[in-house]
Amino acid sequence: MTQPPGQPPQGHSGASQPQDRPPQPVTPPAGGFGPPRIQPAHQDASGTPPQAPAPQDAGRTTPEQGDRTPPAQGGQAPSAQGAGPTPPAPPAGPPQPAPGYGYPQQPAGPYAPPQQPGPYQQQPQNPYAQPGSPAQPGPYAQPGPYSQPGPYGQPGSYGQQPGYGYPQPQVPGGPGTPPPAGGSRNPFKGRPAAVVSAAAAGLLVVGGAVWAVTGSGDDQEQQKKPVAEHSSASAPVDPGDGRGAGDEEPEDLNAGRKPGESRVLWYKSAPDAPKGGAEAPGMWVTDKTVVKPAYKQLFAYNVDDGRPTWDPISFPQQICAVTPVKSSDDKVVVAYESRNGGSTHCDQLQQIDLNTGKKGWSTKLTRGDGVFDSTVTISLTISGTTLVAGRQLSAVAYDIDTGQKLYDKKKYGAGCFPAGFAGSTRLIQVASCGAGGSNEHDEVQELDPATGKVKWTRVLPKGWSVRRAFSVDPLVLYSTHEGDERANISVLDTKGGIRSQVDVKDSIEPQCGWPGLTRNLQGCSGVAADANALYLPTAVTMGANEIVAVDLDTGKEKWRVKSPTQTSMQPIKTESGKLIAYVEPSYVQGGQVVSIESAGSSHTPVKLLQNPEGTAEIENGFFRKNIDWVGGRFFISSAQLNGSDEAEEKLMMAFGK
Repeated sequence: MTQPPGQPPQGHSGASQPQDRPPQPVTPPAGGFGPPRIQPAHQDASGTPPQAPAPQDAGRTTPEQGDRTPPAQGGQAPSAQGAGPTPPAPPAGPPQPAPGYGYPQQPAGPYAPPQQPGPYQQQPQNPYAQPGSPAQPGPYAQPGPYSQPGPYGQPGSYGQQPGYGYPQPQVPGGPGTPPPAGGSRNPFKGRPAAVVSAAAAGLLVVGGAVWAVTGSGDDQEQQKKPVAEHSSASAPVDPGDGRGAGDEEPEDLNAGRKPGESRVLWYKSAPDAPKGGAEAPGMWVTDKTVVKPAYKQLFAYNVDDGRPTWDPISFPQQICAVTPVKSSDDKVVVAYESRNGGSTHCDQLQQIDLNTGKKGWSTKLTRGDGVFDSTVTISLTISGTTLVAGRQLSAVAYDIDTGQKLYDKKKYGAGCFPAGFAGSTRLIQVASCGAGGSNEHDEVQELDPATGKVKWTRVLPKGWSVRRAFSVDPLVLYSTHEGDERANISVLDTKGGIRSQVDVKDSIEPQCGWPGLTRNLQGCSGVAADANALYLPTAVTMGANEIVAVDLDTGKEKWRVKSPTQTSMQPIKTESGKLIAYVEPSYVQGGQVVSIESAGSSHTPVKLLQNPEGTAEIENGFFRKNIDWVGGRFFISSAQLNGSDEAEEKLMMAFGK
C-alpha cells in the first residue's frame, strides 16, 4: 500500500496474508466513527496524504507497457518532501485489533465515510485519465457510474473513503464539506462526487452514494450478544471424532430438529489459544476433506461425519499466512513464524497435500535486498501452478508442486515496488511507484504466472491506490484516493482497459478484514462475480439488506433482491448460472443457504438449506468467520480465536441434508 510521506513504502503483496490478521496493537487515533479508528494506509499518522505522482503520458495500452494513463493532478494533496522515488516506508505498526483475537471486528475503512470524490468518480485527478483531458472522475479515464471521477479516468460513483478494511479515520471538515475546487483531474470523468465526513460512522460515498462498510459486519451489535458455547471453562477437549467435546456424553445438536431443517453434520471445538488470541485463517474444502488452520495446527475432517481425515499437523510457531485458495490438485502453502532473538518473521513456507496431509517441499523466505523489504508479514497467492510469496517490497514465485523457484519480482522503472498480488486463473500485481516523490502513483499489471512476464500495465493517476480485488477473473478493483478518501470500483478487461465503472447508489457492505501491514487484495468475502455480473451486499441498517447485481459491461444495476428474512444476506459464490448466498442466523432462527437465478426476470431466493433453530445461537456466535458451500454442504468456521479460558471456543461446524 502507498506509504506515508517521508517513509519508505510499506506496500506489499497481500493476497494471501491471512484474512483479518490483526497485527500487534497500536493505539488507534482518536475520533472517527465506530470502534477505535485505524489510520488508513494512504495517510500518515497526522492524516496528511502522501504526495501524488505527477501526470504521465497516458492513453496507450500496449503489451508489456500497458496503458500508462497519466494520473490527473492530485486533489489538494500536500507536496511530498524529497524528490526521488524512495522505497515505501516501513510499517509503523499493525492496526489495533479488537479486544483480542476472536472478538467482533471493527468497521473496515475501505467503505468507510469518504470526504471527497472517489478514485473513479469525483476527483479532479483520474488515475486512468489521459493527459490534457478535463477533470474526469475515476482512475480509469472513462466516465464512471459514480458521480465523481475515479482513479481510472471515469466518473466514480463512490465518494471518498479510507483504505480497505480500515475503520474510517476522522477527516478534516464536517459532513457536507464540498470537494476542493479546481486542482487535478479526477481519475474518473463525470459527475462531481458527493462528499461525506469521515466522522459518519462507517460510511463510504461512491459516486454520490453513501456506502457503509465494516470489517466483518454488524460488529458493534454482535459485541452485545452473548456467545453461544457448549460448555464452561472446564469443557472437555474435542477428540476430533466429529461428535464434539470429549469425555462427557456428547450433546445431540440435532435433537428437536423440525421438518425441513438441515442437519448439523458435525461440530468442532477449537484448540487452546494464548490469552492474546490467535489466528485461524482460511479454510479449504475438497470433495472429501475440509482443512482448517488454527493457531499452530492444521486440522482435517471428513466432510460427511467430521472424523479426522489425517492427524493434525503441528508447527513450531503460529501460522501467519496461508494461500486463500487451493491449487487444482488440492495443494496449499502455509507460512508460520520463526523467532530470532526479539524479532519475529513470517518466513517459513510449507506445502501441504490436503487429501493426504503429507508435507511437501518447504523453504525459508529470506528478507529482500533493502532494509525495509522484510518478512514481518507476507502474502501468499496462487495462480495456476505458481505460488507468489510477497514480502514488503518484493516477491518470489515458486512452482507449487515442486518448490522450484521460478522468478523474482523486484523494483522496476522509476521506483516501482510490488505492493500486492491477487490470483486465480490470472495473476495481478499492484505496484507502488515513486513513494514520497512528485510522481507517486500505483500501477496495475497482469503477469504471466509461469514466467512473471508483464502482459500489460495500467498507471493510476497520482493519489489513487488499489486496495482490493473483488474479483480477479473478471478483474474488479476497488481503489481509494489519498487525502480526500474518494473511492471507486472499476472493471478492467483482459488488456487492462476500462470495461466499466460500478454505478450503484447504495451503501455496500462486503466482509473485509484488517489489511495488516500489506495490501491484502483478496481479503474480502461477501462479494461474488461471474462473467457478466458483480454481486454486492448492501449495508445493513435494521433488518434485511439486499444483494445488488451489477452489469460488468455497463456498471449499472441489473437487479436486486431482498433477504428473505429480517437478517442480512451475503454472496458466497456463483455456480451453474446461479448466485449462492448465505442468509445470516438470528438468536432464534438458523441461517439459510439460498440460490438466486442470475439471468431472467425472476430472482427470488430459493432455499437450499434451512439450518436448525436449535443451533441458531451457536451458528450466530461465529463473529469473524469463513464460510463455504461445497457439494451440498455448508461449512462455517472461526477466523480468529480469542484465547478465552471462560468457555469452550468454536472452531467450525457443518450442515447438510
